[in-house]
Amino acid sequence: MNEASRPAANQEGGLVAAILRHGLEHPDAPALTCNGETMSRAELRSAVLAAAGAIAQHCDGAVGRIAVLGTAGLGLTAAYLGIIAAGGCAVPLPASAHREALAGMLKDCDPALIFVQDGYGDLLPADLAARIVQLEAPPAGGVPQNFLAGTEPFSAPVVPLPEAPFNIIYSSGTTGRAKGIVHAHAMRYRQAARTLFGLGPESTMLLATPLYSNTTLMPLLSALFHASHVVLMPKFDAEAYLALAEQYRATHTMLVPVQYQRILAAEGFGRRDLSSFKVKQCTGAPLPAAAKRAIIEQWPGDFFEVYGLTEGGCTCILDAARHPEKAHTVGKPAAGNIIRIIDDDGKDVAPGERGEVVGRSAMMMSGYFRNEEANRAFYWRDTEGRLFHRTGDIGMFDEDGFLVLLDRKKDMIISGGFNIYASDLEEKLLAHPDVIEAAVIAVPSEKWGETPFGFVAVKPDARIEPEALRDWVNARLGRMQKISAVEFRETLPRNSGGKVLKQELRQPFWEKTA
Repeated sequence: MNEASRPAANQEGGLVAAILRHGLEHPDAPALTCNGETMSRAELRSAVLAAAGAIAQHCDGAVGRIAVLGTAGLGLTAAYLGIIAAGGCAVPLPASAHREALAGMLKDCDPALIFVQDGYGDLLPADLAARIVQLEAPPAGGVPQNFLAGTEPFSAPVVPLPEAPFNIIYSSGTTGRAKGIVHAHAMRYRQAARTLFGLGPESTMLLATPLYSNTTLMPLLSALFHASHVVLMPKFDAEAYLALAEQYRATHTMLVPVQYQRILAAEGFGRRDLSSFKVKQCTGAPLPAAAKRAIIEQWPGDFFEVYGLTEGGCTCILDAARHPEKAHTVGKPAAGNIIRIIDDDGKDVAPGERGEVVGRSAMMMSGYFRNEEANRAFYWRDTEGRLFHRTGDIGMFDEDGFLVLLDRKKDMIISGGFNIYASDLEEKLLAHPDVIEAAVIAVPSEKWGETPFGFVAVKPDARIEPEALRDWVNARLGRMQKISAVEFRETLPRNSGGKVLKQELRQPFWEKTA
């Protein structure tokens, strides 16, 4: 190990160092809970520093990129933080990815080691067996002793350079090559240190999305930075979530829209004591306005919808309780964010006009890992040469400066020469009392070129049939917006951030025309 990467004995710096400092100041306070097992702040500190020492030894000082594969757990979290404490770059891999997509990510990042949660080893290619570190089975789920044996724990994390890579998060990879999003230490520190959501030592953050999702990592790191207790759910279930919220007196949570919709529809929602909640956040995809209103009316505490990208640079926040009349929006640009709406020529459009949402801030990714083609497509520069992130979202600012999202550029349906926004149709479907989830895609049409087709998930006791729902929604749509058919699904395919994987829904229809 060279001197530049050696952990400084008398220095503390960086996000992980700030997190581990709490293990010295309040060692017995709870840090992490999962599957009924709790790790104190002192235990988390010890586990992370032990893992860091072993990682550095096994990688002969050239730590580089280290992957973790699983959903959520004490050991998985300790391994993730241990990689960064050792001076490495953590690569949380999506356990929900198809084997071929996962193999592509592994080839791209070429990790020196892969920490694997129990039950996920079969997803990995056989030729990587020598790099696998199998975490212990639940409930412990920790870094195994045979990996730690013969190594010395670090006394403190490596002091990072601000621009050094903290982690790489891969996109879902459902359309072509998955993109590795590189976050620098400085970016992660700024995100975690924000005080907007009121986290502190008395807070309990309940998270029900997997560790490989930025939906989890952002609030997890922020909660640990602010000395809060984090409760992790390896697999989401609405009733189990409500039970945990009541048991641990949860004060904060971050969920994706479909989770909020499932919780609101759960039998236990009205019976559980949720009075401890102070702040609830939603991200990953737009939440229907009706669901936002139900949350602020029926669930104690503030509710914030956070619109943004894993790549960073473009964040809006809706304080729904204080602006209920703006429930159809995603709020105003967060502090330090410059967000603009541009047309196809890169010119700003007037308020009330539609265009692509672009943004910049002090919290922007370093770039896509080894993918200059994707970088060129993603970045946009204004006339002053300033770098902006393209969101791919179509939106507009209303007269009060609130951002209204209309659709994804790639999801717009062009039928008979008319632009149809799928989100408009989805909103109408979700207005039906029996509908829980809805997604509308374009399917081929001999007459119109493309025509809207709806997929919905309905409540278990729903009595409506697909044709009747189609007729119901079409009676509430314009002449050129009519949905050609509706198909019922038990659930819609989604990535870890809660976005519907529309490419999976489109594929069978468009394969026939290829």
